[in-house]
Amino acid sequence: MELIQFTAAELSEKIRRKEISVLEAVKASLDQIRQMEPEIHSFVTVTEEYAYKRAQKVEKGIRDGQYRGPLAGVPTAVKDNICTAGIPTTCSSKMLEGFVPPYSAEAVRCLERAGAIIIGKTNMDEFAMGSTTETSAFGITRNPWDRERVPGGSSGGSCAAVAAGEAFFALGSDTGGSIRQPSSWCGVTGMKPTYGTVSRNGLIAYGSSLDQIGPIAKNVKDCALVLEAVASWDPMDSTSMKRQDLRFSENLTGDVRGFRVGIPKEYVGEGVEPDVRKAVERAAALLEAAGAAVEQCSLKNTRYAIPTYYIIASAEASSNLSRFDGVKYGYRASEYEGLHEMYKRSRSQGFGTEVKRRIMLGSFVLSSGYYDAYYLKALRAKAVIKEEFDQAFSKYDVILGPAAPTAATRIGESLKDPIQMYLGDIFTVSVNLAGLPALTLPAGLTEDGLPVGVQIIGGCFQEGKIFQAACSLEQALEPWHMAFEKEGHVHGKTV
Repeated sequence: MELIQFTAAELSEKIRRKEISVLEAVKASLDQIRQMEPEIHSFVTVTEEYAYKRAQKVEKGIRDGQYRGPLAGVPTAVKDNICTAGIPTTCSSKMLEGFVPPYSAEAVRCLERAGAIIIGKTNMDEFAMGSTTETSAFGITRNPWDRERVPGGSSGGSCAAVAAGEAFFALGSDTGGSIRQPSSWCGVTGMKPTYGTVSRNGLIAYGSSLDQIGPIAKNVKDCALVLEAVASWDPMDSTSMKRQDLRFSENLTGDVRGFRVGIPKEYVGEGVEPDVRKAVERAAALLEAAGAAVEQCSLKNTRYAIPTYYIIASAEASSNLSRFDGVKYGYRASEYEGLHEMYKRSRSQGFGTEVKRRIMLGSFVLSSGYYDAYYLKALRAKAVIKEEFDQAFSKYDVILGPAAPTAATRIGESLKDPIQMYLGDIFTVSVNLAGLPALTLPAGLTEDGLPVGVQIIGGCFQEGKIFQAACSLEQALEPWHMAFEKEGHVHGKTV
């Protein structure tokens, strides 16, 4: 078994037993990056020199007892909208090209305290606006399972890096499904925690009421361990929550006897590909066989989720991105006359098409005469969606459904029709609007050999139930291949 085939937990255990050194682990990841990057392009920045220096410190720290946790010595990747001190953080935008933050995000500091080693910053849709990782200013990322398809987005680089064996786990951010949808398309496991569980301090904001940092990993156990490491109360984040129930790995029992599972009929109806529907039905049957009670339910307000989300997210993006004006940092136009022209040219040249589209939409819905008609109405719809979920979770422990209505699309398809790209988020955006936790895990392959994930949604602060159900489902599903097996490597067993 090759080193890159191990999960994060397995690798850390072998490092603690001195069967593998931290330097060997880092070298294996960097070698895999050199092999895969010419075709996949998961990374914007690879921090080879930093990683080797950090590996030496962590190796010593493990010997001295400084690092005792299950992520010590494990190479990881970080999405490029999460600040890293001394390492460029660009949001995959020309606007922030070359920007080096003076501080790290709290989630990054948590990983460093756990002994993890950052090997690079991953590609993404520009400022997290997109569902395919095609809007990056630094080139598209390709799906490791099929190089002619997208990995999903906006955390497509992080998901592709894990799927391609370049990183043992990664951090992503999820504003409307940006961890869960690409996890489904890349055949990895991704978690969006309850809003406020992971500090947003150091996460470059897209939609402040929706954004959450979360883990992307090879399996459910790794996701739980990473979430344990990064979840914390942070006084520097006013939305951060003080929680006592952060031992998520204790919920990996796989026991779902007595669990009540709801499947919204709106999640398996028209527009869902047959292979995706089959994966959900199969997952439901496996949970039922394990002792859970599964029944169909209804979330009738699902049809309002997309317009509600894009009005609120675009409005918040319009406000958040107003700070990028060419004055203090970031891109500044080379030719202009006067301050206002500098603003206009810097923003016009620095932002890509999709970002400008959402800024304009957000500015419109916040403008005088339209604020009440659109933005306030969207806030009321958000409250109704949240209330409907609350009612559902008074009856069910978890909700099961797809993460996306299709498997990975071909490169270029979504950008031809932005509305279709937006509609592809229909099963994920409601979770962010309601501030709920949700996890996507691999549930099979399509007839074309593409991975399909299912999504498990829980009530607020009910990550434990999600991990419990996900663990049961992962144990029952036939094990599946990682994408980098296509390069001659082997991980796990056959689907």
